[in-house]
Amino acid sequence: MGTQMHTVPKSIAPGVCLSLMAILLGFVLGGAFGAVESSIMGRLNDSGTAVLQTVYKGDIAAKDAVVRKSWAYLKRAHLHGGAIGAASLASILAIVLLCRLGTLAKFSALAFGSGALLYPIFWLFAGLSAPGLGSTGAAKESLSFMAIPGAGLCILGLCGTILSIAKACFFAPPDAG
Repeated sequence: MGTQMHTVPKSIAPGVCLSLMAILLGFVLGGAFGAVESSIMGRLNDSGTAVLQTVYKGDIAAKDAVVRKSWAYLKRAHLHGGAIGAASLASILAIVLLCRLGTLAKFSALAFGSGALLYPIFWLFAGLSAPGLGSTGAAKESLSFMAIPGAGLCILGLCGTILSIAKACFFAPPDAG
């Protein structure tokens, strides 16, 4: 039984590393949540309390609502890191196994890996900054320079992967032999 092992080309390695870093971010956040959840929640609460009079106009319920939503954003960062990182890594593996590594395939790997890391970092920073800004909307808006490129790179990387694989599998000339 002859199985052929593919090596990961150096041109794809940055995308692989970024994907693995996104997965690591997801795991580290999950571990931190398990180990020091009360400290994280305390930091979020303290951040909101520091601006309770100036930003929240003394409305404790409003501050508490933002702190709860901020915690949800931190969990979103954890989940997006693991999930998008794994999807990116699988996508890059599919490129290596099925495609000739042309410019589109290489760009797709780098784009998906970059987006996989950038997008959960956006959610992490949004969650950490929201209590001090007074709303999760303000936090998201202030960090849109990360969110839009992060999501866009993921979408571009996935679309490029689909095009590369479709081209290689459906439109390439048949193998001679």
